[in-house]
Amino acid sequence: MAVQCYRYICRPLLGQPLSKTGSSSADTEHSVRNPTELPLPGSRNVLSLAWPLAINAIMLNGIVIVDTFLVSSLGEGALASMGLATAIISLLLGTLFALSTATQILVAQGQGANDPVRLKSAFWCGLVLNSVASMLCLMLTWTIGDEIISYFAHTPQIAADAISYLHVFTAVIIGEMLSQSVSCYFNGTGRTKLPFFSHLVTIPVNIGLSVVLIYGLYGFPELGLTGAAIGSAAAAIVRMLFLMYCILQRDRAIIFVAGWSQTTLARSSIRHLILALPIAATFFSQSVATVLCTLLYARMSVSQFAAITLIMPWIQIFGQFMTSWAQATGIFVGQLLGKKTSASSLDEFLSRVWRITFALAALVSLLHLVTSLSFGWIYGDLLEDTQDALWSFLPVLLILSFPKSSNAICGHTLRAGGDTVYVMNIFVFSQWAVRVPLTILFILYLDLSAAWVFSLFLVEELVKFPLFHRRIYSGKWRTTY
Repeated sequence: MAVQCYRYICRPLLGQPLSKTGSSSADTEHSVRNPTELPLPGSRNVLSLAWPLAINAIMLNGIVIVDTFLVSSLGEGALASMGLATAIISLLLGTLFALSTATQILVAQGQGANDPVRLKSAFWCGLVLNSVASMLCLMLTWTIGDEIISYFAHTPQIAADAISYLHVFTAVIIGEMLSQSVSCYFNGTGRTKLPFFSHLVTIPVNIGLSVVLIYGLYGFPELGLTGAAIGSAAAAIVRMLFLMYCILQRDRAIIFVAGWSQTTLARSSIRHLILALPIAATFFSQSVATVLCTLLYARMSVSQFAAITLIMPWIQIFGQFMTSWAQATGIFVGQLLGKKTSASSLDEFLSRVWRITFALAALVSLLHLVTSLSFGWIYGDLLEDTQDALWSFLPVLLILSFPKSSNAICGHTLRAGGDTVYVMNIFVFSQWAVRVPLTILFILYLDLSAAWVFSLFLVEELVKFPLFHRRIYSGKWRTTY
């Protein structure tokens, strides 16, 4: 076990190569760094790409954070309604993010190869797949979403509020359908600040309109939870229009260049789907598992369910610091693979990145500690049982960021190298063989507290840890592209 820890963690921290001592002939052929290669991206390069990604993702998740904060004064019932609605919404957004992540990787590879046709094909094929998948998910939501919420809601009023919020929030999905495609195109080409600016434009719209409609200010009707959804929907439409303007002004020549990577749009889309399907399946599985677990959380007491509803957006926001760092790493790995960079140079780059990863994990743990100490001030109107449940999550929050951040680096690196099926298998196994069954056991059969249920997030990351790091250490991902 000590040898494995050295291989998976200590080597990157010490700047030593990640690959095995006895590498295959394919690895040996490219094991010596070519002196004519361009300089490798440094930590500052990754940081300059990562921080707009982090802020962009925080602001995107901030849609739910803003709504949660604004409606918290309406009581635990409103929070429970939002928790039910966001369980369905996470499935819709998860599908969008899945296909968009695949597009981002393909754009990064096209950028590294300096191929405008591949850039154009990745963008349009990603948009086509995003549109089809989003429409199918929305149709499914409008067909059975109300019944699902009504079944799991504690009271008819909670169900009615959740359904109203969900129906209005579908406009956000329509706006993000295009916004995510454009954002991932800019991210893959290294221009992560443009999606960041799009949120700076829309945040005032979201907060201002939501406050007015939630509380009925300035003569407007008092819509409560529905008002928060309307503000989010308006902000999503503004963001979509802003990003459409940016791409038409800056990259019109590229996205309308003649030709396709596979002769036609249809053939290019099919190839894009084949490459993206394992990534999409990974995120879709994760989204379905999250929805199912959230619906199971609703079977706990209202106070415990409200506590989990409150903590989850904070986990997503703070986790974006690590996720965006890993995402930026994946973008650079994709570009380096597109440039046919040697294996030793790739190892050198990842070793630099990993040293920063653990510092970020420590920062996230500190943020969770500060936030937990501030919950009494942030959510001063909560019941004592809800505040006690929030406090019980702290031990897990202080540990969770370390395995989660390292797993994120592995996942994005493997995807950038085309090893998407292996990543999918790890996620599917950890979700459906570990977290979901144990959640059912803890809630429906053992009736354990929210603290025990919440600890399953850490258990899932610990299960994934050796599987991810063994694959990175093997070096196979360098030859799958």
